[in-house]
Amino acid sequence: MQRSNHLIASVADAALEASIVGSFSRLGFEVRSVSDRWEDPPRLDGKTVLVTGASSGIGRAVAIGLGRRGAHVISTARDIGRLNLSAKQVVAAGGAATVVPADLVEPSQVEALVERIGATCAGVDAVVHNAGALFPGYRQAPDGTELTVATHVLAPFRLTRQMSTLMNTKRRVLVTVSSGGMYTERFDLSRLEMTRSDYRGAVAYARAKRAQVVLASQWQLRLGPGVHSYSTHPGWVRTAGLDAGLPGMARLGPLLRSPEQGADTIVWLVGEALTRPQAPTPGFWHDRRLRGVYYRPGTRRSPAQERSDGEALWSWCEDRTVFV
Repeated sequence: MQRSNHLIASVADAALEASIVGSFSRLGFEVRSVSDRWEDPPRLDGKTVLVTGASSGIGRAVAIGLGRRGAHVISTARDIGRLNLSAKQVVAAGGAATVVPADLVEPSQVEALVERIGATCAGVDAVVHNAGALFPGYRQAPDGTELTVATHVLAPFRLTRQMSTLMNTKRRVLVTVSSGGMYTERFDLSRLEMTRSDYRGAVAYARAKRAQVVLASQWQLRLGPGVHSYSTHPGWVRTAGLDAGLPGMARLGPLLRSPEQGADTIVWLVGEALTRPQAPTPGFWHDRRLRGVYYRPGTRRSPAQERSDGEALWSWCEDRTVFV
């Protein structure tokens, strides 16, 4: 019977995944959580997790979900008022909370964030890279980098490099919140940073989210033993960011997931990776299952190309990242 149930769940999952709409929508979450008989994520008592973009949406739901499992959550974002509200909700859920406001595209603020964490915490077990936004119009970060790339690629790179000395050495977990939108774009470093003349917000976002997946695999390779690096997409989630950046998607209404549903796999990955003897396989995850990173044939890369892509992106990030 157990084998039969597993087969039925796998068939249902494959059908949802092939449909895309079924997989990314609320329907996919609800069917999979029942058919796969999801259990609550493991307890995280004594664990410390840094969550970026924790002031609203999926990030806030991740912070609260980790707090509910007993974690100490360090929340960072730009808005101190909303961060404080998020922290209160983490504590109400049963966790401990520390708030450190920062704009992660500003190198000096990343430096200050890391120094503050180092001065107040014995160590950090996991980092959830969630901060992000879709910018409809062309904008630049203070260093002149197009803001989508600065936010989603260079900021996590800078933060991870600086946080690596503060992370506990036995098992270090990184979770990058990407997007299913990355499936629409092939990784091409020469096309990653769009210019004012060719900028399209949704395309820039998808390319940056694809780059996040490439970068997550590099952290797995380069940051030493004990590192478990994951990327994940939360499905179509109703947030203020979606309403502002993709109003057409927002009209899907009841098909959209709640922030808590979008946060589920992120919280689950952190819990499983930090507490289980055998951590989940590094890679790209959605609804608690390891997924492929290609849908469209035109986006597919060979293993050799993937290695070359990762090396090129790492070098590019090193060249473009300013450490103060």
